[in-house]
Amino acid sequence: VQLQEWGPGLLKPSQTLSLTCAVYGGSIRDTYYYWSWIRQPPGKGLEWMGVIGYEGDTYYTPSLKSRTSISRDTSKNQFSLQLSSVTPEDTAVYYCATRWSSIATMIPNEYDYWGQGTQVTVSS
Repeated sequence: VQLQEWGPGLLKPSQTLSLTCAVYGGSIRDTYYYWSWIRQPPGKGLEWMGVIGYEGDTYYTPSLKSRTSISRDTSKNQFSLQLSSVTPEDTAVYYCATRWSSIATMIPNEYDYWGQGTQVTVSS
């Protein structure tokens, strides 16, 4: 499985971040695959943001739940992240990632396949 994410590199505070991840070598509907967004702010560790499962169910980390939405387009084999009301604290490298398992996980290092990451900077 290969993943490739993309989106705008620079946003202003209060805007909505939209990122998309294309999936190659597998189907986003394959059983037991979980598709997540993970980010890494400068100088900090990885932060799991949320996941969409193979059946389309979603889960988000509590601290970001009110601003985060993950969706999928099965016709394009892609899934997307929207993060609203961004602030400079949302500046990070954003990754899409996946794992094959009977359960989802919030632990970034348990994901097997990762995109290359895309830098997002929030600045006025």
